[in-house]
Amino acid sequence: MENGIIAEYTERVFAYALKRTFNYDEAEELSQEILVTAIKELHKLKNEESFEPWLWGIAGNVTKAFSRKMGKQRAMFSYDVPEDIVYDDGTDDKSEQELSVLRAQIAMLSKAYRDIIVFHYYDNLSVKQISERLSIPEGTVTWRLSEARRKLTKECNEMNETALRPKTMHINIHGNGNYNGITVPFPTVYIDDALSQNILCYCYEEAHTIEELSKYCGVPAYYIEDRVDNLVKRNAVIEQTKGKYRTDFVVWSDKYGIYLEENAEKCLLPMMDKLFDALKMIAKEAKNIDFYRGGKSEDDLFYLYGVQAFNYMGPAYCKIPHVEIKPKYDGYRWAYIGSVETGAHPRIGLSVNRCGNYGTNGGYSHDVYCHFGGIRYRPFMTDNMINACVDIVLHGKSDDTESVADAIQKGYIKRNENGSLFVTVPLFKKEQRDEFFSLTEKYLFPLGEEYAQCVDSLLAGYKKLFPKHLKDEADFFTRHLFFSLYAVLINCWQRRGQIKMPSEDFNCDVLRNFD
Repeated sequence: MENGIIAEYTERVFAYALKRTFNYDEAEELSQEILVTAIKELHKLKNEESFEPWLWGIAGNVTKAFSRKMGKQRAMFSYDVPEDIVYDDGTDDKSEQELSVLRAQIAMLSKAYRDIIVFHYYDNLSVKQISERLSIPEGTVTWRLSEARRKLTKECNEMNETALRPKTMHINIHGNGNYNGITVPFPTVYIDDALSQNILCYCYEEAHTIEELSKYCGVPAYYIEDRVDNLVKRNAVIEQTKGKYRTDFVVWSDKYGIYLEENAEKCLLPMMDKLFDALKMIAKEAKNIDFYRGGKSEDDLFYLYGVQAFNYMGPAYCKIPHVEIKPKYDGYRWAYIGSVETGAHPRIGLSVNRCGNYGTNGGYSHDVYCHFGGIRYRPFMTDNMINACVDIVLHGKSDDTESVADAIQKGYIKRNENGSLFVTVPLFKKEQRDEFFSLTEKYLFPLGEEYAQCVDSLLAGYKKLFPKHLKDEADFFTRHLFFSLYAVLINCWQRRGQIKMPSEDFNCDVLRNFD
């Protein structure tokens, strides 16, 4: 029989070896031994149709011998097994697997137990010697040794599948800070590795010990300890009770979206028509305000009028207290925010992104509203781009050519056919902004108390979804929901045909004077 047939099985043999070893190096060594043995023995095979079962039979025999050899050499995670478990030449696949599980479980013990197991079984130290080495009472050593044995017995009998199902979390921040992503890294860069994500996921709903996290993540405890120390340092995790850790920021999951799907629109139905009529009157009279419209149609501007009006009404009528974001390790006021949402139950996520700057024309902010009514996300401008756009709107030109070029590239500024510059974002000067807010007070504020009472039970139920230790965060996001429910109204009015869908190129953003 030709040796070439063996070459066809090279990848499959390596995959077989990889499942039965600890790493790629061992897998390569084992697969080479299997292939070399098969080549040597191939001349004995008479029936080509029996090649595959013959090959896997050789693979099984070679693997047993390989396991016995490696069992005597390998010390996984640099820890040996207890002395009462002895290797001998009769070790088979089953006992080798059991030993590998035991090694892994020793590595997943927390430091307090792991050190004692290693000192006692690996270094052959007595209880008294361990007591002296660790500066703890002999009684504590005896108890921890007994507890470690109990934990090992339990964990070897109860394999947890969570280690085979790693979680993925998307992490961002909200608040303020000065990060350029290069010389000043974004805070999430320090906690966004895969292991940290899994720790944060497991510690969100309830507190966990290092050992529990080690079991859930399938990673030795000393790696967990290192990551948890870093997460505490980066204000992402707290030690809620002695030895138990808890994620210290909100992690969105589908339960929040499901709750709002089931309750939000039903809650708002009694006020749908009243609120729509109020916003129609605001939009009608806003036509008389001489603000810069950025080329937007009145149908598109209805979305901007409504979201600005609701945002302005919120602080006046929302009963949930305003929460100031606490300073983090770098001195800025921001907070992490995570998500493990599947997308099956979109949460009401009407968001406001804002950047402000005191420029040549006074203080203007670029406010971007998105994630509602089919309106796409648009990043906010940098402070220099804001100045350039305001200069062009008010004076017809800007001397900051670099910022103008950046704004053109990002679509905030366009060129007319005659070569002149055109800003695509509406702009309200102070007097125009105040005139619009007067319309909001005239038509929407009279409904403020009724609206607050209408959504009160909805907000109370929503707040209960957050872990109890995140009271400030629960207040922060529940207060924001008071305003975000505008997205529910928009979706309902779109379905009823009361308003037109936004234009494909419409971005709901505005330059607004905040002096």
